[in-house]
Amino acid sequence: MQFQNSLDFARNLDQQDTLAPFRDEFHFPKNKNGDTQIYFCGNSLGLQPKSASAALNAELEDWSIWGVEGHFHGRKPWFHYHKFLTENAAEVVGAKPIEVVVMNQLTVNLHLLMASFYKPKGNRYKIIMEAGAFPSDMYAVESQVTFNGYSYEDAVIEVAPKPGKHTLETQDILETLEAHKDEIALVFFSGVQYYTGQYFDIPSITKKAHEIGAIAGFDLAHAAGNINLKLHEWNVDFAAWCSYKYLNSGPGNVSGIYIHEKHATNPNQHRLAGWWGYREDKRFLMQKGYSPEPGAAGWQMSNAPVFGMAVHSASLELFHRAGIENLRTKSMQLTGFLEFILNDVQQNNSNINFQIITPSDPHQRGAQLSLLVQDNGKKIFDFLTEHNVIADWREPNVIRIAPAPMYNSFQDVYQLGQILSQFSI
Repeated sequence: MQFQNSLDFARNLDQQDTLAPFRDEFHFPKNKNGDTQIYFCGNSLGLQPKSASAALNAELEDWSIWGVEGHFHGRKPWFHYHKFLTENAAEVVGAKPIEVVVMNQLTVNLHLLMASFYKPKGNRYKIIMEAGAFPSDMYAVESQVTFNGYSYEDAVIEVAPKPGKHTLETQDILETLEAHKDEIALVFFSGVQYYTGQYFDIPSITKKAHEIGAIAGFDLAHAAGNINLKLHEWNVDFAAWCSYKYLNSGPGNVSGIYIHEKHATNPNQHRLAGWWGYREDKRFLMQKGYSPEPGAAGWQMSNAPVFGMAVHSASLELFHRAGIENLRTKSMQLTGFLEFILNDVQQNNSNINFQIITPSDPHQRGAQLSLLVQDNGKKIFDFLTEHNVIADWREPNVIRIAPAPMYNSFQDVYQLGQILSQFSI
């Protein structure tokens, strides 16, 4: 598509956008003057669906009416509340329902999954991950290898971009796996790199991991609800994601996990067990000896945090209606328009000097462009904030801008460009 930096062009794209009505399904924040803000921070915290309050209030009402009996007699009985989210959650990540369950929070789930699938033995004890991963991933991996008697420096191999580059090449990852094929127990990457916005080649990484006899796991915090994932088809072993970024389910809300059915349906697969993962039909017999519920649900430990999951259920329903493939198609068009607008602004404003470090190929990025600002980065970011644009600042000099296809418009992108063009020192 040949983009144009004009309001009429942006309006025309919005008029053609079949997903445009979903914008009205969300609450947009306002500034102190009551003006609606231009929101590009869904990669950190998604906006609140208008349906969230009704979903939450329904559970509050059932609690008031039923008390403890709400576990079995509410509109959505709490005893198996996770089941009301499973199908739509599986749809978002391209999995079978038996492979998915919503529970806990993201890093908790990553620890539980690594406890199941990181099994160092002999010379095969190392973990491969990207350099510069989100701190939670680094900390989780560090503690996992430490618990198993290794040091981070010895047991963890970080794959870094080539000198002068900001993103990884898939071939570099695959060659690193090959070079250490007899040492690797676990390959653990993010789906979309939080800092650069790079979308890693999950199927190729997974295939190579299996060729060398390793497990392939992924943190999909920035990929779930953003990328058209096909975890079952790609034969990924395990993954986890949060629900508060692109999945718009509220700050600190619940996480989802995926475990391939070859593992999920194996009752002998090691796991850290809890009562809520025990077989539903025998759970209240209170017997010794763990007998897991079939599928990913057998990894549950505690009963569902119903209020948070109610909000998440409301958001997942929007994703079901919109369709993840449709969202991905719009997302690539949005980031393409954003890239065009940003480059046009830089070309015409000598006060702005940045490099887009996110891959230019829309198939290698998610709904995010990261700007490495050479000069006055924080001043530019503060200028945007003062002019009603909500983006994200990452030290030392990166501005992340994430147009979420569920609620952002092409006019949002155009308006960002108009504001940015006014920046002066």
